[in-house]
Amino acid sequence: MAHLYNSAMDPLVVAIFAIVYLGMVLGGLPFLAIDRTGIALLGAIALVATGRVSPDDAWRAIDVPTIALLLGLMVVSAQFRLGGAYSAITQRIARIPMSPARLAGVVIAVSAGLSAVLSNDVVCLAMAPLLVAGCVHRGVRPAPMLFALACAANIGSAATLIGNPQNMLIGQSLRLSFAAYLLDGLPVALLGCLALWAILAWQFRSRWHVASSDVDVEAPPINRWQTGKGVFVIGALIVLFLTGVCPRDVAALGAAGVLLLSRRLSSREMLSLIDWQLLVLFAGLFIVNHAMIESGMLAIGMQRVADAGIDMQHAPTLFVTTAALSNLVSNVPAVMLLLPSTTHAQAGAILALASTLAGNLLIVGSIANIIVVDQAGRLGVTINWREHARTGVPVTLTTLAIAGAWLWLRG
Repeated sequence: MAHLYNSAMDPLVVAIFAIVYLGMVLGGLPFLAIDRTGIALLGAIALVATGRVSPDDAWRAIDVPTIALLLGLMVVSAQFRLGGAYSAITQRIARIPMSPARLAGVVIAVSAGLSAVLSNDVVCLAMAPLLVAGCVHRGVRPAPMLFALACAANIGSAATLIGNPQNMLIGQSLRLSFAAYLLDGLPVALLGCLALWAILAWQFRSRWHVASSDVDVEAPPINRWQTGKGVFVIGALIVLFLTGVCPRDVAALGAAGVLLLSRRLSSREMLSLIDWQLLVLFAGLFIVNHAMIESGMLAIGMQRVADAGIDMQHAPTLFVTTAALSNLVSNVPAVMLLLPSTTHAQAGAILALASTLAGNLLIVGSIANIIVVDQAGRLGVTINWREHARTGVPVTLTTLAIAGAWLWLRG
């Protein structure tokens, strides 16, 4: 592979890498109106512009199968959103005549189930406003239901290799079997959801109710044909993933192509719901990490970590490091950083479960949390970091303990 420049031990590569990951920690850079995606993109541009990475190597550094899988599944999720499926499900949940504690259980089950096969972020984006409206209308405190929605979305997304972006990346990079991973992810997700419900039921046992009121939220009407088409396509995809008859990225792109062939839903509408920011973030980080690996500095850094007595091939160490790093730089950058140096037999399951479940710790731990808090705030329901942490911390510690125990038993 040709290089424009020999980047070995290059301080500029190290500096760009450090600035990019500082931006991942801070969520931006001081004095600049720039977010994580912009930082990753600028880092990649700087590496190419200075000749540290050639344009050809930059393109090769991007893991196209992972990007393709993400894109295809985003189109599938957009089908459900435009078809009104999320809205119809949420409205029906909010009208169920049952106690708030049982209602929280239903929210957890639905949120986790949808997030296991669709994008957890989109599930939260579509359901949060209608859940708030339904709760205040029936005099139920919205906060515990929103915690149920966000935490269950994260927990449920850990069940499969398509539940969230980092799991897709791990599955594609390590070529994990979709069915084999279910043996690790599904039991942890089920037990985690039960733990979440128990924690919420205990914390809010005497604080479920508030004065009822009305909140107007626009909800797209259910289109049974479009929803049915989405259900058929996602069902077919799951079968393909379980049987492994074709690569997951090819199957996902094929599914997206089928859904884009529509007489009712325009491709412009479908593609407007794609999270292009996330795809750009992935591409930028692929290039930045590639440069750091090629420079040899990442290997040196990992060797120094090992010399300090921190063995990343030791399963418990990798598990704790993944959870901690995911809250420091966010789960996708953390997974990208750790993937090249992990060869443990359970590395895939450890990375997927620890990075995903750690996202419930703080509001900024996952995009799903941020979306729920932001959507609630627009409707007058304020959730600060302390309120979230009261639930998020015990949920995170409990679910991580469940995952660690299960992986230990499986190991």
